[in-house]
Amino acid sequence: MVKAAVLTGTGLPLEIRDDVEVEAPHAGEVKIRFGASGVCHSDVSMQNGTMFPNCPIVLGHEGAGVIEEVGEGVTNVTVGDHVVVSWVPQCGECFFCTRNEGYLCKKADASLASGGLLDGTPRFTSGGAPLHQMAATGSFSEVSIIPASGAVKIDDDVPMTVAALIGCGVLTGVGAAMNTADIKPGDTVAVVGCGGVGLNVIQGARIAGASRIIAVDMNETKLQMAKDFGATDVINASDGDPVGKVMGLTEERGADVAFEVIGLQQTIDQVITMTRRGGEVVLVGVPKMDAMVQIPAFLGLVLQGKTIKGCWYGSSNTHEDIPKLVRLYKSGELKLDELISRTIPLDEVNEAFDAMATGEVARSVIAY
Repeated sequence: MVKAAVLTGTGLPLEIRDDVEVEAPHAGEVKIRFGASGVCHSDVSMQNGTMFPNCPIVLGHEGAGVIEEVGEGVTNVTVGDHVVVSWVPQCGECFFCTRNEGYLCKKADASLASGGLLDGTPRFTSGGAPLHQMAATGSFSEVSIIPASGAVKIDDDVPMTVAALIGCGVLTGVGAAMNTADIKPGDTVAVVGCGGVGLNVIQGARIAGASRIIAVDMNETKLQMAKDFGATDVINASDGDPVGKVMGLTEERGADVAFEVIGLQQTIDQVITMTRRGGEVVLVGVPKMDAMVQIPAFLGLVLQGKTIKGCWYGSSNTHEDIPKLVRLYKSGELKLDELISRTIPLDEVNEAFDAMATGEVARSVIAY
């Protein structure tokens, strides 16, 4: 039996259960004992119904741990390896993976849709009933079964609390800036939304060579953190029109590259407007299913020469990008320790959700 945090229905607090049973890994799967798990806004999106959970479900998808058991045919990791979990387990063989678009891996779709693993079935039970797991991960559990392709080996000396963050917030944010976007040295970048992912977009833009990074948020605490991660200018969107303020900072041209990292209709519209003619818009935040990008085809796109890109999981090839991010962390270029606002036991996960809503944390990290 292991302890896990379980969502039983939309809008409900997570239940802490200690009766969760974990099946042995099937072929192509591994058993992981988590050392740490980040508490990410996508977990809240599951809870509040922005994303559709298959309840009951163990949430958590941003984790790192140690391999305890491997299933038949697993060769990429072995017992005792320290790993970061990819919630888009990338097979390396499908159409997308062979074109360096592993973030779109076809085989990963089944797990995202079903709340199970690659065969669509979960490995958890509670009270004799099946218990689903978020994004083939379920890192709000002490132990889980994940696809072997979702386990990326890292150096043993990387702290688990730091390594966990790489698996989602860091990979998504830094990847958005360094993989999805085409930031050129000297560019001006605007980032709307300075939560955990937004802070990583900011530092990814800094590493990519942007000379001016404009951070936009309504929370002064987040804006101060944005400065710490590389923002050169900050705009409090509650103090007036953020589009006009970005224009004022860019000689009325707009940003070369602008990122939306919230997922709101209003901020999506703002980001498109604050991007210069010939510039690039990158949508990173997870919007509601009925949110729309509405822009005149000729006057807004053709005549403006703008590009609008969606960003899923930082456009990442996890087997290449996770080791790269570890190297950047070790060299001091990538700030990870500074992202951790607090470490908590699993029992305090609901309080971590509340802290995220108030904007007082970059990341709460569950330390097992």
